[in-house]
Amino acid sequence: MIASHRVSTREEWLAAREALLKREKEHTRLGDELARERRELPWVRVEKDYRFQADDGEKSLAELFDGRSQLLVYHFMFGPSYQAGCPVNSSIADSIDGVVPHLHARDATLVLVSQASLEKLQAYKRRMGWTIPWVSASRSDFNFDLGFSQTEEQAREAVGHIALPSRTLDRAFPPIVEQNARAAGTDIAGYLTESPGFSTFVRDGDDVYQAYSTTWRGLEFVMTYYPILDRAPKGRDEGEAWQLWIRRHDEYNGS
Repeated sequence: MIASHRVSTREEWLAAREALLKREKEHTRLGDELARERRELPWVRVEKDYRFQADDGEKSLAELFDGRSQLLVYHFMFGPSYQAGCPVNSSIADSIDGVVPHLHARDATLVLVSQASLEKLQAYKRRMGWTIPWVSASRSDFNFDLGFSQTEEQAREAVGHIALPSRTLDRAFPPIVEQNARAAGTDIAGYLTESPGFSTFVRDGDDVYQAYSTTWRGLEFVMTYYPILDRAPKGRDEGEAWQLWIRRHDEYNGS
């Protein structure tokens, strides 16, 4: 890469940097505009009485706010058949675990929600060393209603339609799916019972409303290493090996 990359004088670099800065400022202003439009989205009243298993007992959705007016939920991929959390989702939890006190200062509570049993979540949380609240929705339709979970039967049926007769099951999906399924201790269908997501809620008295939701590439704002790598000389440097480099933080070798 170094041998083939353009090299310039300091003066030429400053001129190119100034031109790029104009584009970066346009991008920042567009981001501000999108943030305003997110805040202006209409809210949807949550009618169902969702229940979650937490470290200190069963809680309603309203109780997850923990006395604040805003609730931010990361839908962490840890399904019933998983033996460990998804490595990519784990990298996201690493990114957001330390910001919880700062969000509290802005009247926002952040929690992880998964379909696995609370016992599995607690054990994995201890391994990862996280402090962020993590609750199980295993006895609730919450993740299903929001579109981030499906039953194993539904997942197997979907996988069966995608896997063409002339192709193996593994080749029917991006390599990251097979890798993450194996790392989570399940098969592809079991892994695909879950999808990642970020949802926000607001509370007004006894009423709770959903305000926003996003998934997949819309989640890069909580993958803080990506914006940092976007400013590194080699960028993300993934090529076709999208996300295949991502491991749990205790699984990298000498990095």
